[in-house]
Amino acid sequence: MAKSLEDLLKERGDTVGMLRNSQIGMYVYPVVANEFTNWRDEQKAWRDSAVLFDQSHHMAEIMVEGPDARAFLEHLGINSFAKFPVGKAKHFVPVTPDGYVIGDVIMFHEEENRYNLVGRAPTINWVDYNAQKGGFSVKATRDERSPMRPDGKAVTRRHYRFQIQGPNADHILTELNGGPLPDIKFFNMDWINIAGRKVRALRHGMAGAPGLEIWGPYADKDEIQNAIIEVGRKHGLHQVGSRAYSTNTLESGWIPSPLPAIYTGDGLADYRRWLPANGYEATGSIGGSFVSGNIEDYYSTPYELGYGFYIGFDHDFIGREALEKMKDRPHRRKVTFEWNAEDVMKVISSAFQRDEDPFKWIDFPQPNYASASFDKVMMGDKLVGLSMFNGYSFNERCLLSLGVVDPEIKEGDVLTLVWGEENGGTGKTSTERHRQTTIRVKVSPTPYAREARENYVESWRTRSH
Repeated sequence: MAKSLEDLLKERGDTVGMLRNSQIGMYVYPVVANEFTNWRDEQKAWRDSAVLFDQSHHMAEIMVEGPDARAFLEHLGINSFAKFPVGKAKHFVPVTPDGYVIGDVIMFHEEENRYNLVGRAPTINWVDYNAQKGGFSVKATRDERSPMRPDGKAVTRRHYRFQIQGPNADHILTELNGGPLPDIKFFNMDWINIAGRKVRALRHGMAGAPGLEIWGPYADKDEIQNAIIEVGRKHGLHQVGSRAYSTNTLESGWIPSPLPAIYTGDGLADYRRWLPANGYEATGSIGGSFVSGNIEDYYSTPYELGYGFYIGFDHDFIGREALEKMKDRPHRRKVTFEWNAEDVMKVISSAFQRDEDPFKWIDFPQPNYASASFDKVMMGDKLVGLSMFNGYSFNERCLLSLGVVDPEIKEGDVLTLVWGEENGGTGKTSTERHRQTTIRVKVSPTPYAREARENYVESWRTRSH
């Protein structure tokens, strides 16, 4: 049996086929209830009142500490550390030696020589591997995401993590704090009071609305959560379940799951030998209508994901030379696609016709049937973009997706998205037999929600280059 990702890739011989036919099943946000009220009202609440996001379970963490912690992370990330004192956070992005994105996490500079990185597995794995590889005086301590299907077993984490978001969030937080909140700037941290405890807080927003992210020891989770809910009742606070949570990024503009670009390149062979044959990179799935025999066609650059302005050429880091060569070339850019309602209804109505296979089912609020999605976006017969993350916004009353388009495509252009997989669908357990069809999509701003466009400070959400 294969022991590593590298062994598995050699055994299979077809990386794209392996990932397109993964048997991992539906992506599951663990532990948190699917819905507390209903996902429509929960979506509305981050626009109209306030929400409580429980982020305690679906993200992994890795604590990096030691005298070389800063130098180590600078070596791995495209980000400049020139203005990164204790008490700030960054959206940390590492790339391969060829300049393609491995993943992204939020990095918290909690103390001198101590950073906590929180996010999906690909970046956590890359940081862990490089810490174990040596060359820097650092210690890296992981805390894995909660199991997708705990089957009744007790689940504990190092930290609880909540976000209180929405127009009423500051009223709730001020009351919890027992007085005015400290003036915390965007992506800065401070301390507030909740239930008689000092709680770390970051000014951040997943839904395009104002609020804070807070965290602390997992043992305090229930006490902190109950206090937030009790105060929040009078301000219209909704707890958000996992069904609505995963859609908040559609309005605020972050593509959450690019494929980690680690399947090729001699310089990454040792890393692939370190990665297990049952880990995220080996079992994750690719979905959608875009099919290529070359796995590198599924890779993304930081420029096209909107991270180009993060790149700090003031330091040496893995992938710097490749990104310098890419810098002045034309780049695809991140956009929102607004799906045509009539075409969406055509897809849904096919499920009630018995004469032939229906079109690929569109689950509401999100057809999240693969770890990384790639649907073709066409102008006539020409491929001009990819739709990479989709779902329904009750706030906007439409289906939206985030993706990338060629430089010549303009906002307002109406293009054609190919929905469904080829030849009746792949072997993924999350994919039923179906037919392909087309859906008209209008190229729209990113972020799509006006609240996010106008009220976020300049950041990866509001810049496209």
